[in-house]
Amino acid sequence: MGAEFIVFADSTVDLPPQMAEGLDIQLMPYIFTLDGREYYDHHDYRDMPIKDFYDALRGGKTATTTQVTIHRFMEAWRPFLEAGKDVLYMSLSSMLSKTHDQSVLAAREAMEAYPSRKVIAIDTKSASLGQGCLAIKAAHSKKDGKSIEETAAFIEETISRLHVWVMADDLHHLKRGGRISGAKAVVGTMLNVKPILNIIKNGRLVPVGKVRGRNKAIAHLLERMEEYQFVKNETLFIAHSDDIELAEQMRELIVQKYGDKDFVINNIGPVIGAHTGPGTVAVMFVGNDNKIEIEDI
Repeated sequence: MGAEFIVFADSTVDLPPQMAEGLDIQLMPYIFTLDGREYYDHHDYRDMPIKDFYDALRGGKTATTTQVTIHRFMEAWRPFLEAGKDVLYMSLSSMLSKTHDQSVLAAREAMEAYPSRKVIAIDTKSASLGQGCLAIKAAHSKKDGKSIEETAAFIEETISRLHVWVMADDLHHLKRGGRISGAKAVVGTMLNVKPILNIIKNGRLVPVGKVRGRNKAIAHLLERMEEYQFVKNETLFIAHSDDIELAEQMRELIVQKYGDKDFVINNIGPVIGAHTGPGTVAVMFVGNDNKIEIEDI
């Protein structure tokens, strides 16, 4: 049996605090900046209440985010490595942040400093509760007695079947993030157009369609669950940007169509929310491996 290991992930997993703590998932907080002040993205929003953050965005403020540095990784991992524990780290998609690159370099540095320890850095190619789904699975794998290598292999296989479908409400945030043009943002907002985005196979978040109105957008997301054959006995994840009513509407529609399910519903935190804006809703699920590839766009 291998050494005990610790499950680490970025704060962008957006897991409810009691769930992350109950599963002993260690979270590395990103840093975001708003009005010239830096805040840590703690999963309990201790630095800034999540509603205050989204109210600031609604008021026209812009937030920026900072990747996690090698130094911060080493400081977070060191107590566990010194205690004789290995580290399994799962980062936000490398196509959305350079933090994964930093985690890989930090893993090499950590294993040089602690030759008897193992640090595995995984690119989840996902975000928010999609990334959170993987962190939960890793924690359960550890609890079931699997080794760090077995758990890493299991997570890599699951990544290929994890789907993230997003409806964005405010096109101007996507425009600032370079996802759409300024003209499309203005016209789309006037016409109540809701872009549909998907995290494709390589981990990029890309617009893949558009519908008019929230109800049609939610129906579209549910159609994607059917298309990609979501596993019916798996937990479903719904993330929202300070719009619990919209998230609950989606949950009710899923229950009406498929019966009672296990759900995890939580806010999209400031790091992802800075780019998607308020009013966003997303559904994440494990399905088949027929994910969209870049050549399909």
